[in-house]
Amino acid sequence: MGNGANHNTSATPTDFVGRFCETPVQEAASDTDALQFQYEKLSPIQHIYVHIPFCARICPYCAFYKDLLDRSQTSRFCEALVRELVGRDRRARRLRPSTIYFGGGTPTVLNIAQLELLRCGFHEKLDLSELVEWTVEANPGSVSARKAAVLKKFGVNRISLGVQSWDGQLLELLGREHNAQQAEESFRILRTAGFTNINIDLMFGLPGQTASQWRASLEKTVALQPEHISTYCLTYEEDTEFFLRHAKGELRHDEHVEAEFFEMTMAILENAGYEQYEISNYARPGFESVHNRAYWLGEDYLGFGPSAVSTIGMRRWQNLCDYRAYSDRVLSDQSPCATIENLTDEMKRTERIALALRTRDGISASELKDSAQIDEFITLKLLRKSTDSFLLTRKGKALADSVAEAFV
Repeated sequence: MGNGANHNTSATPTDFVGRFCETPVQEAASDTDALQFQYEKLSPIQHIYVHIPFCARICPYCAFYKDLLDRSQTSRFCEALVRELVGRDRRARRLRPSTIYFGGGTPTVLNIAQLELLRCGFHEKLDLSELVEWTVEANPGSVSARKAAVLKKFGVNRISLGVQSWDGQLLELLGREHNAQQAEESFRILRTAGFTNINIDLMFGLPGQTASQWRASLEKTVALQPEHISTYCLTYEEDTEFFLRHAKGELRHDEHVEAEFFEMTMAILENAGYEQYEISNYARPGFESVHNRAYWLGEDYLGFGPSAVSTIGMRRWQNLCDYRAYSDRVLSDQSPCATIENLTDEMKRTERIALALRTRDGISASELKDSAQIDEFITLKLLRKSTDSFLLTRKGKALADSVAEAFV
């Protein structure tokens, strides 16, 4: 499941930063121990991402690293995850996160004992005194009252629920294991457990999806009054079943329809009191995702688990995309790091533009060097100036990727 469905569906820069590195790897991992501890010389890392790769069912559109749930392997994996987190005692003492994000995969497919193992590991080894947001992604098919209670005990204060659609036929198309009734029941279970910050993920631009279906999904979601709503347009990612079917012409997308759905989304959610603080993300005042905003602002973060990416300063590294090999390495006191990338100033600038332009705060004027291009976009009403920043207009938001590409 994605954040963003982050996560799976939008191929946004948020996916890139939070999940796995899609840029070419420049250098193979060598002295990974020195790399992973280089941040001890820096300020304490404030943002942690944890990848739980297991799924009860593999969705045909999802490009994130995932694997079918194997109950014989999950406990060993959880032990490895805690071991990687702890590393050395001095490493754990340097981690004082303000945000933690459990993504996947499906974190909630873990059983109660495994969740308790992770809870104990995180609470015993990390300094959580400054933690303000702990998010766990959940699929409606794997939410229960007992698990909700354990997550609350965990210290989790934000849930991202992967509903994707309230239409039964579309859920079947997406390969989801839940139905609309289960999704609503899961939401109510989380509310009863005391969660006051819930995000609902939705997807549009699905094959055969009608405007009335999308409107109904938005209105149903608004009626439940979640604090946050993420809406992602389906993209056809390589190494997925949908990509192959799209290449064969079995599945088609219509950019004009997608633009219509995007405009509808902005209108309905803003009218319902949600602020669009990033192109795919809407929140009630005070409920913006702190963790995701850190990505968009280019802050450092550490990733744990298979395929997880970390970025500290000008270094980015990624763990193995194989949970069995990952567990073997960690439990034998070897680094799970698979690749290392040295970032350049221009690469960092490119990311800042791509990410910041998607947000309500826009991009600093000092980052955009092409004055002629700026003037053209302002004339076309795609950009507007606000103090020392440039922001996308409502019209520009529908063309965000194209606008960003013009400056990088």
